[in-house]
Amino acid sequence: MVAGFGIGQAVLRGEDRRFITGKGRYVDDVRLPHMLHAAVVYSSHAHGLIRSIDTHEAKQAPGVVAVLTGQDALADGLGGLPPYFMPSDMGGPPGHRTIRPILVTDRVRCVGDRVAVVIAQSAREAREAASLVAIEIAPLAAVTTPAAATTPGAPAVWDECPGNVCFTLEFGNREATDRAFASASLVVALTILNNRISANPIEPRVALGTYDAADDSFILHTSSQNPHGVRHVLAQSVFGLPESRFRVISPDVGGGFGMKADAYPEDALVLWASRRLGRPVKWVSTRSEALMGDNHGRDQISEAELALDDTGRALGLRVRAQQGLGAYVQSAAVAPITYAMRMLPGVYDIPAVHCSNSAVFTNCSPTGPYRGAGRPEACFTLERLMDEAAVLLGLDRVEIRRRNLIPASAMPHTTATGVTYDSGDFAQMMDRCLVLADWDGYDQRTADSESRGLLRGRAVTTYLESAGVFNERMELRFDPEGNVTILAGTHSHGQGHATVFPQLVHEWLGVPYDQIRYLQGDTDKVAFGRGTYAARSSLLGGTALHAAAQSAIAQARTMAAALLDAAETEIDFADGLFSVRGTNRSLAFVDVAKAFFRPMGKPGGLSLGFTVQGTAGGESPNFPNGAHVCEVEVDPETGAIHIDRYAVVDDVGHVLNPMVCEGQIVGGIAQGLGQALIEQVVYDPENGQLLSGSFSDYGMPRATMMPLHIQSELAEIPCKTNPLGVKGVGESGTIGSPATLVNAVLDALRSVGVTDITMPLTPVKVWTAIEQARQTTRDAA
Repeated sequence: MVAGFGIGQAVLRGEDRRFITGKGRYVDDVRLPHMLHAAVVYSSHAHGLIRSIDTHEAKQAPGVVAVLTGQDALADGLGGLPPYFMPSDMGGPPGHRTIRPILVTDRVRCVGDRVAVVIAQSAREAREAASLVAIEIAPLAAVTTPAAATTPGAPAVWDECPGNVCFTLEFGNREATDRAFASASLVVALTILNNRISANPIEPRVALGTYDAADDSFILHTSSQNPHGVRHVLAQSVFGLPESRFRVISPDVGGGFGMKADAYPEDALVLWASRRLGRPVKWVSTRSEALMGDNHGRDQISEAELALDDTGRALGLRVRAQQGLGAYVQSAAVAPITYAMRMLPGVYDIPAVHCSNSAVFTNCSPTGPYRGAGRPEACFTLERLMDEAAVLLGLDRVEIRRRNLIPASAMPHTTATGVTYDSGDFAQMMDRCLVLADWDGYDQRTADSESRGLLRGRAVTTYLESAGVFNERMELRFDPEGNVTILAGTHSHGQGHATVFPQLVHEWLGVPYDQIRYLQGDTDKVAFGRGTYAARSSLLGGTALHAAAQSAIAQARTMAAALLDAAETEIDFADGLFSVRGTNRSLAFVDVAKAFFRPMGKPGGLSLGFTVQGTAGGESPNFPNGAHVCEVEVDPETGAIHIDRYAVVDDVGHVLNPMVCEGQIVGGIAQGLGQALIEQVVYDPENGQLLSGSFSDYGMPRATMMPLHIQSELAEIPCKTNPLGVKGVGESGTIGSPATLVNAVLDALRSVGVTDITMPLTPVKVWTAIEQARQTTRDAA
């Protein structure tokens, strides 16, 4: 093996060269002969009945080939997009299961509902013609927040679901929690808002559909992080055809963050239009269409209470939450609603918990998984309560956490919501983070801030993630020269799989790193896969790859025994070499692999060629965890926040590539800070109009808002439930950072009388809170 390319090495990402030199291949880079272009007509009403759709003028516009409506889709027998699963599918409570039409025919339920599609010779002609489609909609009253939607007498988003509550999930023990609260010395109560946000990947969604009449098959190029999942939904739910008739290709994908994990109406529209017109059809989202039509994240409001004794020990936790679904139960929308409750205890030993989360329909774009998917909501709720409890008890914020942390000696530990942690040393993570952040040097930095008229605050928080869901498949395919291709069921759209997975194969088999190819994102080349989301790839992809490697070693041992003229029981394998025990006879794995392609002389039971596969189940998730420390300065005259320092320590289990791990963590922190500081999808509460429909209105975080340097340290406490000892990393930074930033800002503002503030902490919101607190003080005087 070549030193420096195995597990634990900071191997530079090989895929980055093509990205930084402009050689990446995204869906919009694909140009096909005779290709047409699509523009979608979206509803401008949040709620209303469609009276008529007049396409006559649009059809006469230059370059237009066709204009299609929902009636055309019904005539062609097309279905809609269902949720991936509902609670009742897993033994949970019943709920109202929606089907999202690819084009609405009767009643629009949010701004951005797809109503018609125009296909033309060019993208410009398609967009110009789309503006000529005349739609008459009789407006209905709209609701845009869970609170408004559940107010008595609120208009129903779906008539079949009066009250707008699709379902309610409950975890824990109500009676035990009530007893804990009855015995408490202190009850801390907070109303907590997790603002609705948009994923905004650098590459907007793109779809290119091609129909082949010769064999009645479809090819979809789409910017998806789950191509096999997209194929399944389109084949089964929309077209009602076998999946073998569909090929989905997801080439380079510029970010997803969960938002690209499922099929969208446009994926179906381009395939359908191609079948009708006999030519490829491409659709490219504008940024405004993305802000309007992509699935959003978060949108939770909760009433949270923490019961404590007089020493600061938590006795019970009670949360009543509502989470906005938007107009449809889309894709895996149930997942964040579930995890927002299941993961509430975090790293703390809270003996009694009862929590509920109601999924509420609103006249907004659907919500779904966004980086963290419920874990950030849980962490934010718990860490805000912990800080408030410390203030009310007069306890140091580090100390109150230390008194409640689950000790390493208690592992495995089962929480009151039924989650079992296999490993972790949460106190060690917090202590290491405090040292990394120079917690003890805070007073001197505070004096410096005060000399410049600034308010300084700090916070330490903890987080815990649940990573690894479903199952996965990976394949290794060798060629006659001993090279190997990884055919991955996972999908990398920024995670570095094309670097890290070859590191694993190099480590396990001894194949030279530069002889390992990585292939993903094509359902005709990769037999099956689940895609990448929920910090699952290192656990499930890695474990499946390990199983494939072990199968390769087992088959190659048989071949090696024949080549070395020895019994299989005499063959050892280590460091990429098969050797006969007690002799100096050996063969490299690569040379043995070549023998599978010889025209004759194969041992019995071995086929021509060398391909192996491995699978992994998701029965045992892993639990990444860690601690964050943030220090901020706040200018009381402007409300501006400056993040002076940020430190994070993460337990990611066995580190596969430290550079990739830290890159994922830092990127996640940036997204979490974006939510905390400036991001928010805003709808007009009166009519449901989207008020944050462009980057002029939606607050995208900028580099100047981020800390100059994030100090990151990795801790290796191996997971005990998978053969690699790995824990996920992709979601971690996003989970802990919003609570850390908000608690740090509130620490700074308490000196001027501000005790609570909701995300995002924009300068005007912070300034207003300061002025209101000052006015209250003046009035009291």
